[in-house]
Amino acid sequence: MFYEVEAKGHVRVLPKFFGDNTNAAIMKSLNKQFEGFISKDFGIVVGVTDIKEVNEGIIIPGDGAAYYNTVFGLLTFKPEMQEVILGKIADITDFGAFITIGPIDGMIHVSQTMDDFVSFGKSNVLTGKESKHNLKVGDLCRARIIAVSFKELANPRIGLTMRQHRLGALSWVDEDLKKEGKVKQEKTATEKKVEKKAKKEKK
Repeated sequence: MFYEVEAKGHVRVLPKFFGDNTNAAIMKSLNKQFEGFISKDFGIVVGVTDIKEVNEGIIIPGDGAAYYNTVFGLLTFKPEMQEVILGKIADITDFGAFITIGPIDGMIHVSQTMDDFVSFGKSNVLTGKESKHNLKVGDLCRARIIAVSFKELANPRIGLTMRQHRLGALSWVDEDLKKEGKVKQEKTATEKKVEKKAKKEKK
C-alpha cells in the first residue's frame, strides 16, 4: 500500500547548492538521500513529495555544508500482509512468476499461480491443465500478499498467491464473470419457467 509519511530531520546541503533557492537545494539533497531508500518501518521510499517546514540552517566547522532542520513528506510503498494488489507479470520461470507491484517485484510460486495443475512451456508460459488458463509476461494480474520479509534490506521479498476467488490474470476474472453471468441468466430463465408452470397448475 502507498503511504504519505511526514518526516523530520537535519538535511545536509552541499556548498555547490548554496546559490539555489533554499527549498530547492534541500529538495535536491533529500532526493539524493532517499533515492532507493528501504526500511522495515517505512517500506520503500518512492520519492520526496514536498517540504513542509524549514528552520534556520547551521554550518558545522570543518564540514562546509549547511544543515537545515526540516519537516518533509515522503511517498512510500509498504506491502501489507493479506493486501490485494494489482500488478504486471515481469518474468516467468519454471518455479513461478515475478510480478511488478509499485516500485518492487513480488514472487508467485508456481503452486500459487492458479488453483490447478500447472505446466511450464518452452515459450515461458504457465498453463493450467483443467482451466486452460495461460499466464505470460505482460499479463495484468490481481494477487494477495501472503509473505513479507525485510531481512535483507537491499532485497526485500514479497510472496503472493493468485489461487483465491477473483484473483489471477484479469482476463481469467473476466471469463469467470461472464460464465457466472450466463449461468445466472440460465438459472433465472429456468426459475421463470417453473413459476409459470406452477401458476398454470394452480388454475
